[in-house]
Amino acid sequence: MSAARPMIRRLPPDAPRRKRPNGPLLVAPVTLLFAVLLIIPMVLVGVLSLQGFDAASGGLLDVYSWHNYAQIVADPYYHEIFLRTFGLAISVTVGTVVLGVPEAYIIFRMSARWRAFFLILTLGPLFISAVVRTLGWSILLDGQGVVAQLLIRLHLVDAAPQMLFSFWAVVVVLVHALVPLMVLSVWTSLQSVDPQIADAAISLGAGPLTVWRRIVLPQATPGILSGSLIVFALSASAFATPALIGGRRIKVVATAAYDEFLHSMNWPMGAAIAVCLLVLNIGAIALYSRFVERRLKRRFGEAAS
Repeated sequence: MSAARPMIRRLPPDAPRRKRPNGPLLVAPVTLLFAVLLIIPMVLVGVLSLQGFDAASGGLLDVYSWHNYAQIVADPYYHEIFLRTFGLAISVTVGTVVLGVPEAYIIFRMSARWRAFFLILTLGPLFISAVVRTLGWSILLDGQGVVAQLLIRLHLVDAAPQMLFSFWAVVVVLVHALVPLMVLSVWTSLQSVDPQIADAAISLGAGPLTVWRRIVLPQATPGILSGSLIVFALSASAFATPALIGGRRIKVVATAAYDEFLHSMNWPMGAAIAVCLLVLNIGAIALYSRFVERRLKRRFGEAAS
């Protein structure tokens, strides 16, 4: 017996068609959740940043002005903090690009048996709490820690160096924490690359640097750009690592806002610092996306063609 053919119900031509779901209604719940959890608190922080503060009584005043922002703009102390913060973010971003892009390509070229293992190993820092990871680094970088003792035994230094509470110690720890995000972004972009193309280019006489510049790097550019934006934003707003590794000597915007909120109890000034960090962070990311991303894509697009 032949298998029974499925019956297909045909609608008459004049039958009313079912309306497609309305797009705005579908995204309305997510938009509402986003507004409740992010937009409304940020608006409240913005309103708080405009309030006055009485240092004598330690209370808020029912007066609204731009005094806190004017103080941030006029005080060189805050200029230094903001410059240090964005210098830290740029240094960490460059470090993650230098380490993460080659690492992502090496993992991409591995066999499937080893690729999953090394990818999980690379993502290991993301599985550990930021505080625990940072405390571990503080033990390593201490004057009596493993790194200092190793340098002394190798006769590279005469006395234990002071690595903690320095700018570059914060950079190293943040690079270690955020390089997995760069690796993951670049590795995702490299999924569209056929390894046989690189092998064919080598067989036709192209050197490793030419293959990297003309084939691999153009394909990895979107991942580098997206990873750089993520790393820059997280580095500029990092708090735990600068507070534990940098201490009181290396103050950044996040720790300055924390001090205003909990030590000085000047909530309006702390809110103003946080708002300035948010605005400058968004401005830096928009500037990067508008100019740097277009130039890099144009350059690597021409190289790939």
